[in-house]
Amino acid sequence: MQAEQARALLKALADPLRLRVIEALGGGERCVCDLTTDLDLAQSKLSFHLKVLKESGLLADRQEGRWIYYRLRPEAIEQLRDWLADLSSTCHTPASPCR
Repeated sequence: MQAEQARALLKALADPLRLRVIEALGGGERCVCDLTTDLDLAQSKLSFHLKVLKESGLLADRQEGRWIYYRLRPEAIEQLRDWLADLSSTCHTPASPCR
């Protein structure tokens, strides 16, 4: 994962409401109608946040009849985790002495 991709994912996750959406989808695919009820959000507000999460690559969706179902994209979460692990593995390297 490139830093630009990681930045987009982290930006999408930075909003508390979007984190609530991610947590709600942690148990599996959910219909938009269930998310609006469970998160106590207007559909227009939820739709905006779902769009941001989808555009960042964190969510996938499918339509069945008039309903849209959203689910997490585990591969995006795994890529972000791997990027953070790489960052973590080098962050303890001491600085070179100044001259």
